[in-house]
Amino acid sequence: MFGDDDLETIRDRKAEWEEETLDPFLEHGERRERFATVSNHEVDRLYTPEDIADIDFEEDIGFPGDSPYTRGPYPTMYRGRTWTMRQFAGFGTAEETNERFHYLIDEGQTGLSTAFDMPSLMGIDSDHPMSEGEVGKEGVAVDTLRDMEILFDGIDIGEVSTSFTINPSAAVVYAMYIALADEQGVPRDQIRGTFQNDMLKEFIAQKEWVIPPEPSLDVVTDTIEFAVEETPKIHPVSISGYHIREAGSTAAQEAAFTLADGFAYVEDCLDRGLDVDDFAPLLSFFFNSHNSIFEEIAKFRACRRIYANVMEEWYGAEKEASKRMKFHTQTAGQSLTAQQPLNNIVRVTIQALAAVMGGTQSLHTNSYDEALALPSEEAVRVALRTQQIIADESGAADIVDPMGGSFAIEKLTNEMEAEIMAYIEEIKEMGDGSVRDGVLKGIPDGYFHREIQEAAYEYQQRVDAGEETVVGVNKYEIEEDTEPELLHVDAETRDRQLERLEAVKEERDDDAVEACLDAVREAIENDENVMPPIIDAVKAYATMGEIMAVFEDHHGAYQETLVTV
Repeated sequence: MFGDDDLETIRDRKAEWEEETLDPFLEHGERRERFATVSNHEVDRLYTPEDIADIDFEEDIGFPGDSPYTRGPYPTMYRGRTWTMRQFAGFGTAEETNERFHYLIDEGQTGLSTAFDMPSLMGIDSDHPMSEGEVGKEGVAVDTLRDMEILFDGIDIGEVSTSFTINPSAAVVYAMYIALADEQGVPRDQIRGTFQNDMLKEFIAQKEWVIPPEPSLDVVTDTIEFAVEETPKIHPVSISGYHIREAGSTAAQEAAFTLADGFAYVEDCLDRGLDVDDFAPLLSFFFNSHNSIFEEIAKFRACRRIYANVMEEWYGAEKEASKRMKFHTQTAGQSLTAQQPLNNIVRVTIQALAAVMGGTQSLHTNSYDEALALPSEEAVRVALRTQQIIADESGAADIVDPMGGSFAIEKLTNEMEAEIMAYIEEIKEMGDGSVRDGVLKGIPDGYFHREIQEAAYEYQQRVDAGEETVVGVNKYEIEEDTEPELLHVDAETRDRQLERLEAVKEERDDDAVEACLDAVREAIENDENVMPPIIDAVKAYATMGEIMAVFEDHHGAYQETLVTV
């Protein structure tokens, strides 16, 4: 980008600036001796063309919409249309969440995002003994297709894009959504949305599972294979770094482990015999956006570049859509504080701005009260308005990759790329040349657990020592704070849910349910795709718990055992 003579001139001018301008000011000192990101990545005082002297503009930066997509997956980005604005919604019964869905749509939300309660996430029914005290508490309770019908009552799923944050039982919810489309008369190839369905991430960070890693991976690949044929506008898996970051990882670890999981799914699909250019366009990603705005922007840009290059060079992808990384972003729940909760509005705004300037395709902004409870209606509105103000008032959406070419951003992007690739190569080496095998080995060996745990511990040490400022927690504290009005889940939620579940069981054809569950069992035993029999089962109103129990009976329940060193 700059010739040798230019760089020599810049070096001379920088030395002159340091001596004549900087040094006198340093006598007064700076705010602290060391400046670093939330991930503890040290940043320099100043960046110049010398920091990016080795960058090839065409190969490394390029133009938006062109490989390696450093500057964005689409040429016009938000000048064409803004990112999809999603707000996580789900609590109590399907009726209550349906009401929130309608409210959000009326307020201008452009995509629905569904949160499930813990029993649903773990693949058990609301009447299971382990569900007591959890029904409808952290998301909506979904036991059967009846709940899904109520959840989307009055909503044409052919007109809305829906995200489902669910993992071990994602195949069952996917089947319910397909069954609902069939009921509404919406062609399967027209329904749009995303299922998180990232089981490798679960074993690494979030820790929600039913069966062991390898059969869990098989089910994920089943959903990808089925989506290619039946629901080409559905993203059957959203490879998720969000929860890895929430568990305490650094930005680079989040990106590296997420990409490694993604490449593991790619390799498993290839081993299944699928064509990379058939399934790769359906893969999507899900990242966290934290407080260090420039680090986050660099992370998003580096991820796109790595993904494009690896998909082409390692896996032979030819279609541009197969190399174009698309991702959803959620602001950092881990950064929210119960102290002075209104401060969270500012944190979320900064994090959302980083996601937008980093080129996200979809965005969820956390509500300011989420460190205390499920979001209230007012808090959700503020979170949604935050996105709308960024889109319509800030001008941040008007320039494609506005940070591109910044000496600091390009340098940070290069550094982030190098750190991410070092992790991926290490994982690949653990698997003797296979990223998938490296991930599957690293899970029981405790590799990911140790890396994340160490990063989380070091961060907390910095907070405790006051090296990392958390406003309202270890600095600028106040003695008393007014607690906002919080959302409270009705104490009768469980009773209403159990009444509906019991009514469904009484009305359904039990013989048809048993026949469908037998078909699921046969598909598992014969290594056949499990999606068709699961769809039949949910249409017969088999419960989520009944279907997941078939998998557990065959594969056994997974219990984590980590190798310690």
